[in-house]
Amino acid sequence: MAGVTLEKVVKRYGQSVVVHGIDLSIAHNEFVVLVGPSGCGKSTTLRMIAGLEEISDGTIRIGNRAVNGLPPRSRNISMVFQSYALYPHMTVRENLGFGLRIAGLGAGEIRRRVDEAAEILGLDTLMDRLPAHLSGGQRQRVAMGRAIVRNPDVFLFDEPLSNLDAKLRGQMRVEIKKLHQRVGTTIIYVTHDQVEAMTLADRIVIMRDGRVEQVGTPTEVFDHPVNTFVAGFIGSPPMNQLPATVETGAGGPVARLSDAIAIPLPADLGPRLVAGQAITLGFRPDGLAPEGHGLASGAPTITIPRDILIAEPLGNESILTVELGGREVQGRMLNPRPLHSGERVDFRLDLAHLHVFDGKSGQNLRL
Repeated sequence: MAGVTLEKVVKRYGQSVVVHGIDLSIAHNEFVVLVGPSGCGKSTTLRMIAGLEEISDGTIRIGNRAVNGLPPRSRNISMVFQSYALYPHMTVRENLGFGLRIAGLGAGEIRRRVDEAAEILGLDTLMDRLPAHLSGGQRQRVAMGRAIVRNPDVFLFDEPLSNLDAKLRGQMRVEIKKLHQRVGTTIIYVTHDQVEAMTLADRIVIMRDGRVEQVGTPTEVFDHPVNTFVAGFIGSPPMNQLPATVETGAGGPVARLSDAIAIPLPADLGPRLVAGQAITLGFRPDGLAPEGHGLASGAPTITIPRDILIAEPLGNESILTVELGGREVQGRMLNPRPLHSGERVDFRLDLAHLHVFDGKSGQNLRL
């Protein structure tokens, strides 16, 4: 078992650079998720770690060993793909043990490892079935079991849940979390789904255009996004972002929105702001709630009357869409009551958790 280190890793296809000098250190037993939009380079990075793609520059280490020139079979890694890639003519037991048989292990050791993986993943009653007689979730567990039996230093997962429906994805997230807790192996997991990233990861690596935008725990990237891209990518619904202009108010700097609403800005930003400066004001949907339906009574807030555009009831809460600063924003209403389009509601905006980003660079000015 081992950690993984990427040192200035670059990937080029001809003149096109798709991964730009990534530096990343992943500790032994850590669960790290690479997340980002399609085409950001996350799967290419995973495939370079696996040895399925050659790196153009830099070094990849698994443990203390540089693996740049090693083929996949010599890296002691196991990879679980988006497609299950099971042999259709083999039973579950045969699928689990096939790689070990090819590697020349004895029948007793193969049986021991296969039975152990089956017990971990709850496959005991399915061992004699063919893949065609399994559900999608069961097939994915078999694919995971085939990786477990190899006792790898590192597990690599490439969007393994994207073929499953929403309910099965939720169930499989729990299975993968249990697997990590029980097996205790380093896991590098690629997804475009930020909910998967938030629920599974010890640390999240957020990528865009072949570059790492931010690395941190789920709490760190949610509460302290380094820029507007991370703020908009992490969170469901995503962070509201409004263009604004800094003005000097009686009690300190304020953000003037396009509809003449002035939002008091955090006092600690005073020395870093100048009148007329373009900023982007950010706040989570949790920070905008109807009076009496979300924010604590002692929280510093301002009241903003808004007309409801859309109300989306979700049981114990509703997501409300209103217009603010010339843009549609979303708030969260706890313990909701029925609302209709056009109804006027007094919203409270939480001032303690505002995010302020530079209007040009998009960088978080509070970090």
